[in-house]
Amino acid sequence: MRIFFVAVALASLWTPMLAQEGTQRPKSEAPLMVSFADLKWVELPERNTQIRKVPAGTDNPLHSHSSEIKNVIISGVWYTGPNAASAKDFGPGSVVIMPADWLHVSGCRAGSDCVFYQEGKGKFDFKSAAEQRPK
Repeated sequence: MRIFFVAVALASLWTPMLAQEGTQRPKSEAPLMVSFADLKWVELPERNTQIRKVPAGTDNPLHSHSSEIKNVIISGVWYTGPNAASAKDFGPGSVVIMPADWLHVSGCRAGSDCVFYQEGKGKFDFKSAAEQRPK
């Protein structure tokens, strides 16, 4: 139901650049230039910075994550909210920051795959609400 991907080369090279926000980048021998078509998509390892691609029509049931997650939507229409009835749609250029342990639904609307940049303060996890209920 959930398919998570990461562009490993871009994420691993982009992270140091993001870490130097507000400071001058050190000089390097060559610039980093990767077109979207040349990204290599692989299964998501335990990373906290990635570019994710989620198939159109994906619906994630009520769940949470252990750490805060920031998303910047690149393409497609991503939705999220505390429940399906109140979930809002977010298109390209939107920023969605979800606090740790926030129960929510999410997914990619039908029509086109969703691609977004995502970073978190810890490893990525998906804790379904059903698994979190006391027994």
